[in-house]
Amino acid sequence: MSKIEHVDLGSSLKISRVLTGLWQIADMERGEELDIEQTAKAMNAYTEAGFTTFDMADHYGSAELIAGEFQKNKRNDTVQLLTKWVPKPGQSTKQDVRAAVERSLQRLQTKKIDLLQFHAWNYADPNWLDCLFWLQELQEEGLIMQLGLTNFDTAHLRIVLHSGIKVVSNQVCFSLIDQRAAKAMSDLCLVHNIKLLAFGTVAGGFLTERWLNQAEPPISDQLTWSQMKYKRFIDAAGGWSKFQSVLKVVERVAKRHNVSIANIATKYILDQPAVGGVIIGARLGKSEHIEETKKLFNFSLDEKSKEEISTVINLLNEIHGDCGDEYRKPPFLTASGDLSHHVESIPPPYTSQMGKDGRIKILSGTLWEDLAGFSRAVKKGNRILISGTTATHGSKSMGGNDPAAQAHFAIDKIEGALQSLGSKLEHVVRTRIFVRNIADWEPVARAHGERFKDIQPVNTLVKAELVGDEYLVEIEAEAIVE
Repeated sequence: MSKIEHVDLGSSLKISRVLTGLWQIADMERGEELDIEQTAKAMNAYTEAGFTTFDMADHYGSAELIAGEFQKNKRNDTVQLLTKWVPKPGQSTKQDVRAAVERSLQRLQTKKIDLLQFHAWNYADPNWLDCLFWLQELQEEGLIMQLGLTNFDTAHLRIVLHSGIKVVSNQVCFSLIDQRAAKAMSDLCLVHNIKLLAFGTVAGGFLTERWLNQAEPPISDQLTWSQMKYKRFIDAAGGWSKFQSVLKVVERVAKRHNVSIANIATKYILDQPAVGGVIIGARLGKSEHIEETKKLFNFSLDEKSKEEISTVINLLNEIHGDCGDEYRKPPFLTASGDLSHHVESIPPPYTSQMGKDGRIKILSGTLWEDLAGFSRAVKKGNRILISGTTATHGSKSMGGNDPAAQAHFAIDKIEGALQSLGSKLEHVVRTRIFVRNIADWEPVARAHGERFKDIQPVNTLVKAELVGDEYLVEIEAEAIVE
């Protein structure tokens, strides 16, 4: 008899370690209009089996409405409904944040969201931090039980954790094909007791017997959205031949344990030390895998099996970048191969102003710019000069006492100024770094290395007496736009 494992997300929320994902609701609604009441009834089978946690988002079609219909017939303490707020790129106001939360509350037919997970499209626009601070205020007001993130990379999870924003989870892609979350992300989460909620563990169904020894499918409308997306991951990991090598090893392990390939692929991720839960997609009323999923809690992977799997996945090409990069920078590993079905455009973070002599200036809105009479950045001709930049956002200091978090936020502001002038980090030719404490040089240098490793501008790092006791690092930059 399967006993479904649970995990605590904070002190007041316990979820099942296998979450039922409702993202396929949007895919199902591409070809038909779903009956909200009937589809909601299909959720009963999951809760009766012990899978009491459902994951969705404001943009997963009618998912919140379906979950709300189901919720009204259940006691609040027997089901956990996790949702996300994915705002459009650009500026969101405090009123926008409240309206988004209230809309989800109404759709879910509840007074408090169990876990609200936030997604940011552009870290160079600091409005994402405003949104998190405002969400935290709504949590304190009692509209949200716990706050989480979705598709955040390690650098920006670090900024959040050191800026006074309490989050309990980060939902990211994590599979045998995509091991990005196993590195720095897991290390940071373990230090701060952040639980990873892993999606994509069966790669849209590719990590199953169905695709073993099969011909490579083209990316087309014949595939589901999930399959189109994860076929791009397979291509990025080295292609169909390498993927088949993984499937053969996983099949061998699966036969040894008398379970399916999907069970082994999911169990391997579920066993990772920072993973709190895995999200398995459901096509409610269409395709149920409840009995097979319950088997995840009936067996353990032995060391021999883990070693075999680890050896073969280490032969794959590493997926480029960090968690969530597939939604923010090329190559876009999305169903369409770009962001066209997610967003229309990414607006610049700041407004540019034209000067009399042809220069264009950018102000980022910190109190220092008005006080000392300087611009965040100035473009003259093909040259962009960016002032010494600290981890200041409005009147707040970001990153706490963590030098790496402060460095990443300063580089974000530099990138935001560049974007607002039609440029990007790749155009930077010089950076200068000033640290308050010389002992901080290494974490600051490593942060600079993470962001500029493929650009490698000339650089100087020196110890300096910075203005403002809260600031540990200041960075300035120069760029040339050809």
